[in-house]
Formats: sequence, C-alpha cells, structure tokens
Amino acid sequence: MQTVSETDIPAFMRGTRLQHDRVRDQWFVQAPEKAFLADPIAAAILQRVNGESTLGNIIDALSEAYAAPRDIIAGDVVRMVQDLAERQVLTWK
Repeated sequence: MQTVSETDIPAFMRGTRLQHDRVRDQWFVQAPEKAFLADPIAAAILQRVNGESTLGNIIDALSEAYAAPRDIIAGDVVRMVQDLAERQVLTWK
C-alpha cells in the first residue's frame, strides 16, 4: 500500500458511500457486502471526502472547524484514511 500524501485526493470506492441514518442519528459507511458505523470523528472526516478536495484541504478544514492543532488533526486523518484505503473503502484520485 502506498503512503498517503496531503496532495492525494481521497474518494469513496465504487459502490461505497457514507450514509446518515436519520432515525438513529448515526453515520455509517455502506459498501458491497459490508457496513460499519462511523464514530463522530470518522463521520466528520468522511463527510469532507468528495473526490475533489485534497487530503491537505480536508485537514485544514477540520483544524479550522474544531480549532485544533493542525499537526494532531493531520496525524489522525492520515491514519484513518490509510486504514480505510487498506479496507477498500477509500481510494485516491
């Protein structure tokens, strides 16, 4: 698996999407033959994955939205998207 760069553009794999369950007020990732709940942090990240924004842009937006240090946000985001890429939920453009 290649190392993720902030210039990479994450996108959901074909047939995979983030969906909101309004009844339970929970976000979950739906993929072929699997689905899993996204905790609030994962949901905040995945809501910004649109196939157009770079990983750096997503990190900047999260850092601003949560008034958190960018380096801490960057580490968490990179680890999560790398893990989801290995699970074939996300890919790179």
